[in-house]
Amino acid sequence: QVQLVESGGGLVQAGGSLRLSCAASGRTFTGYAMAWFRQTPGKERRFVAAISWSGGSTYYGDSVKGRFTISRDNAKNTVSLQMNSLKPDDTAVYYCAASSRGISYNDEPYNYWGQGTQVTVSS
Repeated sequence: QVQLVESGGGLVQAGGSLRLSCAASGRTFTGYAMAWFRQTPGKERRFVAAISWSGGSTYYGDSVKGRFTISRDNAKNTVSLQMNSLKPDDTAVYYCAASSRGISYNDEPYNYWGQGTQVTVSS
């Protein structure tokens, strides 16, 4: 089992920045690809960003490219999402996820999920 706990969400004005963190515990963290998804009410979870187990490869959804940066620290069992130039459309609950089956842009392969953290961007 891997337990994931997100933090760092909140309310920010458009154009501002937030940094989300996800702390992992349980099984070996380094064996998992990690990702962030987000979800708004009534909609499916959507891919935001992912990072390989080594941190050597990163992937981003089209809507966040150039604004968000995913990173991980395997020594500290954490993964982070730096979000800059935030827009009201970025408002969502953000989820951290872990996959033992590699990176995917859809949520099915991800074995473990955090409880989510709310990000609200005001205009």
